[in-house]
Amino acid sequence: MSRFVLITPNADFDTRLRQAVAGGLQGGVQTFLTNVLPAGPYDLFAQLNQERPEVLVLGPDVPVDEALRLAMVLDVQAPDLTVLLVSEPDPEFILQAMRAGVRDILSPSADPDQMRVLLERACQSFANRHRTEPSQQADSGKGTVIGVFSPKGGVGKTTIATNVAVGLGKIAPMSVVIVDLDLQFGDVASGLYLNPVHTVTDAVSPAASQDTLVLKAFLTVHPASIYALCAPVSPVEADFITPEQVTRLLEQLAEEFQYVVVDTAPGLPEIGLAAMEACTDVVWVSAMDIPSVRGLRSGLDILRQLDIMPEGRHVVLNMADPKCGLSVQDVESTLGAPVDVSVPRSRAVAFSTNRGIPVLQEARKDPAVKGLNRLVERFSPAGRAKTPRKIHRRVVV
Repeated sequence: MSRFVLITPNADFDTRLRQAVAGGLQGGVQTFLTNVLPAGPYDLFAQLNQERPEVLVLGPDVPVDEALRLAMVLDVQAPDLTVLLVSEPDPEFILQAMRAGVRDILSPSADPDQMRVLLERACQSFANRHRTEPSQQADSGKGTVIGVFSPKGGVGKTTIATNVAVGLGKIAPMSVVIVDLDLQFGDVASGLYLNPVHTVTDAVSPAASQDTLVLKAFLTVHPASIYALCAPVSPVEADFITPEQVTRLLEQLAEEFQYVVVDTAPGLPEIGLAAMEACTDVVWVSAMDIPSVRGLRSGLDILRQLDIMPEGRHVVLNMADPKCGLSVQDVESTLGAPVDVSVPRSRAVAFSTNRGIPVLQEARKDPAVKGLNRLVERFSPAGRAKTPRKIHRRVVV
C-alpha cells in the first residue's frame, strides 16, 4: 500500500520525498507527474486502484488556487485524508491554506530529513483521526499537561523540562510540545539549539487563539520528534501576554498533543499560576541546597493555601550530591514530602546544556540519564498506572 500520494510535475521533489519515506517511514509513494489536479476524492481514488492513502502531497508547480480548491473539497468529502501543500511559508498564505483544509505547509527546498518530520506529523494526524474504538476516544480526552516549576532560579528547571520533552518524544513521536512560559528570559530555544521564527507572542494572537491549525503553524519542529513554542525574543513582549491568553493556549495544545511540557519562570508569577491551573501534573524542582529547599517548601505552602495544586505531583531533586552537607532525608523532612526522583550532579548534563543538545537526545550512560529517564517514565502509560497521584505531607512527631 502507498501511504503517500504525490501530485507534481517536479521529478526532483519526487526523488527527495521518496528518500524521506525510505529513511524511516513505513509504506510507499505513488506519484502523478502532472500539474493537473483531480476534481475531487472520487477522481483521485479511482486513479489509485488501492486502499485509500493517508497523506496527499500537492507538490511544487501545481496551481495554488487549484490546490486550495481541492483541499477544501477533500476537507469536506474525505476529512480522514491529510493534505500537505508545498509552498513558501508566508504567514498570510499559511492562514488561508489552513482554513482551506491544508494540514501543513512544506517548503519546496526542504531536504529529506525535514520532509520526514512533516510526513511523520501528517501520519500521526491521520492515526489520531482513526481511533476506531469509542472507549479509546473517551479515555484519551485531552493531553497530559506537565508544568515544571521552581520558586528559585538556578536549579536546572529548563534542563529538566527539555529533557522530559525529548524523553517523551521517544514514547510519543510528534505528539509532544514544549512551551517556554519564562516569557522574559526563557532558555528553551538555547536549550534545544533552536532559532525559532515564531514565538509565544504569535501563538496567543487572535488568529491563533481562534484557529488551532494557525497555532500549529507557529510551532518549531525539533529533530527529536517534538515541537517547541519558545519565549518571545524581547522581554518587553512579555508585558502584552495575559494569564487568560496562556490558559487558552494550553487548552488548545492539550487538545492536539498527547503531552504538553511547560517550562515556567522562577517564582509564582500570574502567568505561572495560570499555567499551573491548566496542568494535570507538576514537576517541582529543587537543587540540593538550603535556599532552594526552603524556597520550594514556602511555594508549596502558598499553593496549598490558594488551593492550586494539580493532582499529579512529582518532586525532583536536581544536581544531587551526597557530599554537599545535606541528605535526601533532610530535604524530605524540610519539604514535608518525599523526593520522587534524584538527578545526580553530572558533567554530561552540563556539557549537553552548553551544546544545546539535551542529554536524553543522545545515547549516553550516566547516572543523571538514569534519573531523568525515571522521571520521564512516570508519565508513560505504564508509569502513570504505578505513580501515586498526590504528595502527602509528612507528620513529624
